[in-house]
Amino acid sequence: MEITIANKSHASYAQIICDTIAESAKIRGTGIAKRTPEYVITKMENGNAVIALDGDTFAGFCYIEAWGHGKFVANSGLIVHPDYRSLGLAKKIKEVIFAHSREKYPDAKVFGITTGLAVMKINSDLGYRPVTFSELTDDPTFWKGCQTCRNYDILQRTEQKMCLCTGMLYDPAAEEEKNKNAKDIEPEKKVNSKAFSRLKSIKQHLFLKKEEKEK
Repeated sequence: MEITIANKSHASYAQIICDTIAESAKIRGTGIAKRTPEYVITKMENGNAVIALDGDTFAGFCYIEAWGHGKFVANSGLIVHPDYRSLGLAKKIKEVIFAHSREKYPDAKVFGITTGLAVMKINSDLGYRPVTFSELTDDPTFWKGCQTCRNYDILQRTEQKMCLCTGMLYDPAAEEEKNKNAKDIEPEKKVNSKAFSRLKSIKQHLFLKKEEKEK
């Protein structure tokens, strides 16, 4: 199995990718934004997609979308062909596209909206956290993509505040701050640990001396 950054040489897979995404949504009975082969090919040509192939056979796919002048990035269209499910392939694809997104857009917040519990778990493992839609991009082009979803009326009725999808966000600035705080705390823990061990040693020494005096 090969997971690679897609390019124009993979254009012949665009139709099966779109068909697999649409069929998966139909089976699950959930809404999904419609993708066209032309749109998928554009992502491949721009180096903004990842494809998984078993030899020449299509196995999985995911692509990058940038919003708000690159302030937000979404990893969208994650799909695994039915013949390759339950093998952990979705997680591997998501890890590759996430790393690729972070490399191309290091300062961007990475987000997604999904109804899939498996995708939520993968996102959570990568450092995403559930957020309200207000914390996601306000780029109208992104939300316009939801118009082909069967649940779009819910999004409209709630004035774009909520839907059946869960919003999830990875904020690199927040992660950097969290890691920084963790590093600051760690030396303190080590100092406290050493101090505790020394105090314990002194107490044991005093206890033994006390016992010797009482004998």
